[in-house]
Amino acid sequence: MWSDFERGVMKRALAEAKRGYPSPNPHVGAAIVRDGKILSVGHHERAGEAHAEVDAIRNAAASVEGATLFVTLEPCNHRGRTGPCTEAILDAGLARVVIGCPDPAPHVAGAVDRLRSAGVHVDVGLMEGECTALVADFAKHIRTGLPFVTLKAAVTLDGKIATRSGDSKWITGEEARTEAHRMRDRSDAILVGVGTVLSDDPKLTVRRVEGRDPIRVVLDADLRTPAGAAVLDPGQTSNAGTLIFHAANANAARHEHFIAKGVELVPVSRGERGVELLEVLQRLGERGLVRLMVEGGAHVHGSFLDLGLADRAAIFIAPRILGDAGALSFAAGSGAESIERAWRLVRTDFQALGPDWLVAGDFERMQ
Repeated sequence: MWSDFERGVMKRALAEAKRGYPSPNPHVGAAIVRDGKILSVGHHERAGEAHAEVDAIRNAAASVEGATLFVTLEPCNHRGRTGPCTEAILDAGLARVVIGCPDPAPHVAGAVDRLRSAGVHVDVGLMEGECTALVADFAKHIRTGLPFVTLKAAVTLDGKIATRSGDSKWITGEEARTEAHRMRDRSDAILVGVGTVLSDDPKLTVRRVEGRDPIRVVLDADLRTPAGAAVLDPGQTSNAGTLIFHAANANAARHEHFIAKGVELVPVSRGERGVELLEVLQRLGERGLVRLMVEGGAHVHGSFLDLGLADRAAIFIAPRILGDAGALSFAAGSGAESIERAWRLVRTDFQALGPDWLVAGDFERMQ
């Protein structure tokens, strides 16, 4: 049904969609074509700014009347912080619209009918799987109010994230660590447990690539984070804030030194292993944080898996073997009782990064 040229144009739109920081809106890309040539491309840069369709129309050097618009996500058909993209399409005189996937947000119903009723030829479903995957985080947030959770770690071939003494620098090489910083740039927030703060003293900033820092989130039920921890004051160069989720009954005497550094303390319920994770995710979702990357440690990863709160894994695998039963594993939770009940990754991608591999995929468990 779809030609190689059409697929190529949608691939270009998908690549364009990955630019920008549109949370809590979805990543969307668009391309406008006439006579077998791409006239312009566009993407949604930030919430409140032009959507991808409008950006592509504006980026065209001349009129796009009679041309074809390729867009990864169904155009909006409502007025929010910006006007309806369906009206912008009609005003521009576009003759055809090719849509990757339907919008999961319920308030956009009618976009296709609106365009068709005005005489625009509309086709839906080009590279639908890829386009749907692009907005999986947005879809979850719309459906549940929770952020989309990716568990990220660097591991040895035998699945260890650190030696028994806590040494983890560096399991992977330069290329893998650079890609990990790109992933931070694409996240709204990055989360670690207090154990990681105490053992690694991470800054949780973007340094190896040009980008913006995500909000830093620490799970610290008893407020054990040291006053001099890097995550509280990462070189005074980051505009992103730090949130510490703690148990409501944590020592109030420790509040002052956090507040003095501009850290926001967020009290939540105490759970069996620290703070209540579902409540943490609810609070993050209420802030419009859609894309959450969890960088451990092992007990935090295990808790997310045990509670079924993780959506995706991004695991950097290095060709090293510790061979130590006492070394820390990727996830230290209750675990599965059988291989059949184990979490598995589906829709998996593999990427070589120097001597290392990045394995990424969505979590799925057999019922």
